[in-house]
Amino acid sequence: MREWILAAAIFAGVPAVAVAADAEAGKTVFHKCQVCHQLGKNAVGPNLVGVYGRKAGTAPDYNYSQPVKNSGITWDDAQLNEWLQGPNKKIPGTKMIFAGLKDDADRANVIEYLKSLK
Repeated sequence: MREWILAAAIFAGVPAVAVAADAEAGKTVFHKCQVCHQLGKNAVGPNLVGVYGRKAGTAPDYNYSQPVKNSGITWDDAQLNEWLQGPNKKIPGTKMIFAGLKDDADRANVIEYLKSLK
């Protein structure tokens, strides 16, 4: 019995191997985003083609909230990950109403998908 407890304790201390993000899986998760975001044009939310690497609040012809325009954020993996957990937590006062993606893999996959949109 002690051997099993020891083995379980050792196994629990080993970090999990990170799985590579998958843009195709992200495309599927992105369907949740398409309620407001269209690709190639602004809608309720801004066009997200080219969002990766872009400064927040700068997509042409979209009326952003002042907190987003003034955030100084450039969208990279870390910034998008925090944003996708809950936009109002990341930038209080944003007009984006979205509860967030709770699953780490879903967020990583959506980010990978957004990277592919050029």
